[in-house]
Formats: sequence, structure tokens, C-alpha cells
Amino acid sequence: MTIPVAPLARIAMRYFAGALVAYGVVSPETGQAIAVDPDYLAIAGALIGAVTEAVYSVAKKNGWTT
Repeated sequence: MTIPVAPLARIAMRYFAGALVAYGVVSPETGQAIAVDPDYLAIAGALIGAVTEAVYSVAKKNGWTT
């Protein structure tokens, strides 16, 4: 089963941008820009993919079910 990374990246960026706005780090307009910027979404997608591969590697190394 393949999990599409793009929707997960968009969701992650919306939560991240929301947290930045909630803590007053950025204005709501800037938070909205972060949540939909294709460059930020690509970075988030790459991070999600890297974390997934790292967890998979640890699981294989330890003999866990993959």
C-alpha cells in the first residue's frame, strides 16, 4: 500500500502554520502563505519521506514487521 505524501505534507504545513500563528510568531496572512507555498510543501514532503524511510530502516534492522 502506497501512502501519498503530498496530502500529508499539505496537512502538516497547515498545522505548522497554524501553530506559528497561534504562538504569535507570524501574522495570519504569513501563516496562510506558508500553508500553501509549493516550496514549503516540497520540503515538508521530503521530510515526511525521509522520516518514513528512517523508521523503515530501523524496523528492518531490528527485525520488526515491515
